[in-house]
Amino acid sequence: MNVSKAMYKPLSLATSVAGGLVAAKIFTEIWQRISPTDQEPPDPQDLSRSTRDAFLAAAVQGLIMGVVRAAFARAEAHGYRALTNEDPS
Repeated sequence: MNVSKAMYKPLSLATSVAGGLVAAKIFTEIWQRISPTDQEPPDPQDLSRSTRDAFLAAAVQGLIMGVVRAAFARAEAHGYRALTNEDPS
């Protein structure tokens, strides 16, 4: 394993953390716009909130998390290839 491949793992970890933080912020912003009561997203175990709201929040959160993580991973791979002329995989 060469040095550039060894550096990819810490870069990947840092990018994953950053992507998670960005996704959480995006989800919070979107939830505040689509929530009719401006409440926090429902906890699935909070039975005082509707099942519909719990599932909607989980679906929106999952979609955003997946798209943001894929975008960050894709950008990371392109950046790695641009710096090292190697594919990260």
